[in-house]
Amino acid sequence: MLPTRRCPLSQRTTLADVAAAAGVSVSTASLAFSGAGPIAAATRERVLAAAAELDYSGPNPLGRQLRSGRSGIVGVVVGDALRRSFRDPVSVQMLDGLVGTLGEMNLGVLLIPGPTDPSEPPVDPLVLSAAMDVAVLLWASGSADPVLAALRRRGVPTVVVEGIPEPDVATVGIEDRQGIAQVAQHLVDLGHRRIACVALPFDRTRGEGVVDAERLAQVQWQITRRRLDGMYDAGVQPVAVYETPASLVEHGAAAGRALLSGADRPTAVLCQSDLLASGVVLAARELGLAVPGDVSVAGFDGLDLPWLAPDVLTTVAQPLAEKGAEVGRSVARLLEGAYPPPVVMPVELRVGTTTGPAPA
Repeated sequence: MLPTRRCPLSQRTTLADVAAAAGVSVSTASLAFSGAGPIAAATRERVLAAAAELDYSGPNPLGRQLRSGRSGIVGVVVGDALRRSFRDPVSVQMLDGLVGTLGEMNLGVLLIPGPTDPSEPPVDPLVLSAAMDVAVLLWASGSADPVLAALRRRGVPTVVVEGIPEPDVATVGIEDRQGIAQVAQHLVDLGHRRIACVALPFDRTRGEGVVDAERLAQVQWQITRRRLDGMYDAGVQPVAVYETPASLVEHGAAAGRALLSGADRPTAVLCQSDLLASGVVLAARELGLAVPGDVSVAGFDGLDLPWLAPDVLTTVAQPLAEKGAEVGRSVARLLEGAYPPPVVMPVELRVGTTTGPAPA
């Protein structure tokens, strides 16, 4: 018969063990670890020495969380499958700025994915049950977003990135509508009149292909809607709008092949992200078209894409890491019990080598 083994948790050294070894009360030992309240330096050193001798690292974090009423966790809902999100430098750079800022506040991050298929429930179970002090929604679709509705029902303070400002949430966004209008005007100023658009997803169905007027009227995701509106603000009525299921190079390449294969191809393609634009450039190369001699291509985000050399995208640059840090600062304000005012960060047009005069 095998001997009975004790669970490792039952063998864990406790604060009471440390207090006994140091010859102090449990409350005094607790003060030595927390740094709160009056305790003599010699007593603290004695407690810490006893803890080191017993290989005790500190009070149980779960107990500390229960006493404070906080988990120390920020839930970050990425809105897409993690495998896609981590292939997008936009998401990675923004998360880097966010996580770095939260780390300075000793806050942890719980990444919550979106559905990988439209048939899946729109709200991940973690949104409904996971412990979190604040939630961050990346790419929220709008007031009717089911994830936002679930967090509201739970009473979780929420930061919405690039969403619609509302009184009960904090919002951090960019001037993307103005930025798209700038780059669209840049194309118009170069003489382009046949301009096509490669758009981000319209909704969680993540369709793909050239869309008609009826589908254009169904755009739910705010980022896509604003960037379409920015194009219209510049007076551009696109000859075609191609919806993509995600901001990835391969989807941009598929859009480029579809838009540039016909005899009546556009002279310019305005893309709602740099990854989509880089895919269009690669498709143009495959089709034997010169960029920008035969077709101009512009994007949005300001990514560094050395693998696209010798081309350098014309793009609208956004402050990705700083945007993430600003989201972190909004989290801090919510933890203080205040709703910060909406933050809207500027963007900048950067003209590269992929746009030029419309071909004669």
